[in-house]
Amino acid sequence: MPLVTSEQMFRNAYAEGYAIGAFNVNNMEIIQGITEAAAEVKAPIILQVSAGARKYASHTYLMKLIEAALIETDLPICLHLDHGDTFELCKSCVDGGFTSVMIDGSHFGFEENVKLTKQVVEYAHARGVVVEGELGRLAGVEDDVNVSAEDSSYTRPEEVEAFVSRTGVDSLAIAIGTSHGAYKFKPGTKPQLRFDILEEVSRRLPNFPIVLHGASSVMPEYVKMINDNGGNMPDAIGVSEEMLRQAARLAVCKINIDTDLRLTMTGTIRSYLNEHPDHFDPRQYLKPARENIKKMVVHKLVNVLGCDGKA
Repeated sequence: MPLVTSEQMFRNAYAEGYAIGAFNVNNMEIIQGITEAAAEVKAPIILQVSAGARKYASHTYLMKLIEAALIETDLPICLHLDHGDTFELCKSCVDGGFTSVMIDGSHFGFEENVKLTKQVVEYAHARGVVVEGELGRLAGVEDDVNVSAEDSSYTRPEEVEAFVSRTGVDSLAIAIGTSHGAYKFKPGTKPQLRFDILEEVSRRLPNFPIVLHGASSVMPEYVKMINDNGGNMPDAIGVSEEMLRQAARLAVCKINIDTDLRLTMTGTIRSYLNEHPDHFDPRQYLKPARENIKKMVVHKLVNVLGCDGKA
């Protein structure tokens, strides 16, 4: 099966009250763990590549690994650029075979964001590629994205209709309280998402797919595994999975998951090497890491996103 866009995925997700998992990929084991999980539970997926991932693994290696996943699984897979911040980067990915790109102009003012997003939309649509835009800014750190709490801002619902109509985007990422990285909420606080903003946005944009970034739950078992095996990640707190499931039942059609993948891999490798200090073959510790990624992704697809059986 060739790569697909997210258009039909989102249409089905909106109608049936689930969300598509969008997983950031960097290497072979992560791609294998994600796609094997999706094949097992028959779930459509989006594989995301950030600018940082392209720098790390190179465009060519990532494309060939994803091509292998298509052959091995025969799944509907959308390949998406995560947080593209320039027209040139988005153009490179469109020309390089991606079926979806995100242009993140949220660091600009409204008019400049509209101008940049429209430019990307016009180029991508002419080549059959869909585009995600963003209104509002998420705090936190993820690859090349680094936004302080002071510079973050919630999405303003009164802006969404004009933004979508003037740019022609196919989906919209909004800021309702999620954040990038592993430290999303302060200790002692109760994590909350602004469902009032989500509901108002969906009222103004009926049947339009909404996206949540920074939505990893920072699974406590893997944080503990890291800390128990020499790591130092105190107070790492993510978004509750119950809130993410609630968002998926509303207008949210795509939920991005990145940090949980990294925590799972790192925790497993740390634990394995502590238990087997004489082992040095990467295959020995990457195999259980891949298995735990698959287990974690199955959990997300079935229990959080509700998209199992939808492929």
